[in-house]
Amino acid sequence: MERALASRWAGRIGRIAARAADFVLPPRCLACLAPTGSHGGLCAACWAGLPLIERPFCERLGIPFAYDHGEGMLSAEAIADPPAYGKARAAARYEGVAVDLAHRLKYGDRVDIAPLLGGLMARAGADILATAEVIVPVPLHRWRLWRRRFNQSALLGLEVSRLSGVPQDPFLVARQRRTPRQVGLSRKERARNVQGAFAVPEARRPDLKGRRVVLIDDVVTTGATVEAVARTLLRAGAGNVDVLAFARVAGQLE
Repeated sequence: MERALASRWAGRIGRIAARAADFVLPPRCLACLAPTGSHGGLCAACWAGLPLIERPFCERLGIPFAYDHGEGMLSAEAIADPPAYGKARAAARYEGVAVDLAHRLKYGDRVDIAPLLGGLMARAGADILATAEVIVPVPLHRWRLWRRRFNQSALLGLEVSRLSGVPQDPFLVARQRRTPRQVGLSRKERARNVQGAFAVPEARRPDLKGRRVVLIDDVVTTGATVEAVARTLLRAGAGNVDVLAFARVAGQLE
């Protein structure tokens, strides 16, 4: 009885505190900062402008199709240049509001955006998460992590893990070589840039052997980074690697 009463009062106090916070700091849209109805969300205009990826799409790469070509249809890219990983899924096209959200998280220290993006990712990747055994975020080099103070992919992975129940292990793969930023590089340059950049520590290989991995990244542009990490995980003994990102460049996973 006392415990139930204490819980009831705690709930009331929490609701009062939330209302007070809304009065002092009115909820604002995570993308455009316009006033909105709730903390941690988007305004109606930004929701409408968020280019979510829905079926039909390429079963292998997650590339959206303009028309439904039938279940299990593969894109020309998947047939001509199949990746090392099994499937790729993304919540949104890397356009408009999705770009704003990704940049605010990654470069604006807006870690409060991670729950929203992680929730969208868990929904988009439900099929690959259903059979996954471990979530692995794309790692940052220790010096970049020190400067940025957080790994955005690991933050998103935590949210996906919380919602899906699949555990995250951010130490199964490491970035052993510091690489220049990929922005502005061609597809071939990006591939060369990350070649040999990742490694699975010898002591962690038994923890990886035979397991089904979902590799998390914030944005997939040319796919060079996730391809390099996936190859590293597979060579170290992973049974399967799928990819899940918040956003991806529309039309191709070059």
